[in-house]
Amino acid sequence: MVAPARRVALLGGGFSTDGDGLLDDWLLSHVGRPRPKVCFVPTASGDAPAYIDQFLSAFESRGCEPSVLSLFRRELDDEALRRLLLDQDVVYVGGGNTANLLAVWRAHGVDRVLREACNRGTLMCGISAGANCWADGSHTDSFGPLTFLRDGLGLLPGSVCPHYDSEPGRRASYRQAVATGMLSAGWAIEDGVGALFADGRLEEAVSRTPEARLYRVQAEGANEAVERALPCRLLAESRDA
Repeated sequence: MVAPARRVALLGGGFSTDGDGLLDDWLLSHVGRPRPKVCFVPTASGDAPAYIDQFLSAFESRGCEPSVLSLFRRELDDEALRRLLLDQDVVYVGGGNTANLLAVWRAHGVDRVLREACNRGTLMCGISAGANCWADGSHTDSFGPLTFLRDGLGLLPGSVCPHYDSEPGRRASYRQAVATGMLSAGWAIEDGVGALFADGRLEEAVSRTPEARLYRVQAEGANEAVERALPCRLLAESRDA
């Protein structure tokens, strides 16, 4: 029996930031079930109630079977938590503090269950911290100033930088981290982009707007990094077609 591919989707938007729903609809198109089970993990925001309400409203209206894994008000024992995550078609991780997210997950053993779920075919995805967490390393403001974090789950090889176009200093700081070897080569996500990976290989890149891009950023020479813009399919055109 062939093992399913490890699938990870990096989102530069979604229900919490966009009104058109294009990225979330694109994400669900890769599930292949009429009523997919989608579990929201809002750890990075401290399980913010308003964020949870946004998720439930957005995914109930899409005909999904949504659920939420709360760890700051945890009610599930270890076995129930494992059953919940392994029963999902999609695990959707929200934004916030990447370093705190990873620390809390490890304290509760969630990191191990997520790896198991991913190996079984569950689609892992998220925005901002929820994109950072899947890679080997990431570019983050978890500690205040922009810096690097080499402590991700490693389900996606390399590094990730979110908000590449929208937060001052992101582009230069991430390129410096890659150029100096503090982070390995990786993926820079502009707001509005979605990128799907299978077993670490880019399968598809899409965009809500003509301007938004996905970049591959790699070290080149001594303390230099180069970025290469990758083609993105425009979702608005796909919906209008």
